[in-house]
Parts: sequence; structure tokens; C-alpha cells
Amino acid sequence: MEIHGTVYDILHNKLGDIWTTKPEDSVYDAIRKMGEKNIGALVVMKNDEVVGVLSERDYSRKVVLQGRTSRNTRVGDIVSHPAITVRSKDGIEKCMQLMTSNRIRHLPVVDDDRLVGLISIGDLVSWVMSSQRHTIEQLQGYISGDYPG
Repeated sequence: MEIHGTVYDILHNKLGDIWTTKPEDSVYDAIRKMGEKNIGALVVMKNDEVVGVLSERDYSRKVVLQGRTSRNTRVGDIVSHPAITVRSKDGIEKCMQLMTSNRIRHLPVVDDDRLVGLISIGDLVSWVMSSQRHTIEQLQGYISGDYPG
């Protein structure tokens, strides 16, 4: 099944701000921000450049399980480099492939060297489900004779 749509389509229908942190910030402050905003990841920015994504998963695997402390560990010490990003014109299938092959759940969206959004695996799943629902409704209309085409 081919999946239609672009990153722009997802961002256009998505509400909310893009929350960021810096490599020099403590992991504790970053995790606290995630809790306050009820989000699972922050885009890591150095000046105006995306350098990575810090997720709750990074925290559990690279701080807790390694015996580090969140107050004494900097975001830059645990964020994976280089950042894996997409553009708003990229297709949904490309995003799914990137997330699957790199085992990641978030993709910063960068256009003209500027952060314009962040999409998650949840955003992609919602898009695919909505697209399938629309296709089913069209097919049902066609079968019942209510299709306007």
C-alpha cells in the first residue's frame, strides 16, 4: 500500500510548539521541561542548528542505566550525532523508513537550515490511519453507488 502525503501535511494539521534544549543544559533541566510540557522529546539546538533529539528513552538508557546523575550530565554528553532530520516536502514513507532503520521515534523538520517542526512516530501512525479511513469511506461510497465520481 502506498502512503500519500508529506511532512508538511502532518505539520499543517498539528498544533503545539516546538520545545528545545541546548547541549550545555543539564539532563535534569531537560527532563523537567519534558515533564512540564507533557512531551517525550526535545530538539537539541546549538545556536540555530539542530544537533539532535533528546528523548525519555535516551535518559533511561544513557543516564539511569549507566549510573550517571541527571544533574551532573549535560544534554550534549548523551545526544546522538549527527541529527537525523527531514524536510517538510519529504514523504511520509521516507519518514517511516528513517524511523524504522534508525530505531528512532522523533524527526526534526528542517527547511532552509531552520527548524520548522518535529514529528513523532505517533504523528505518522495517526496520518496513516486517517488516510486508510478516508480510502475505506471512498470505496464504500463507490460500492454503494454514492460515489460522486
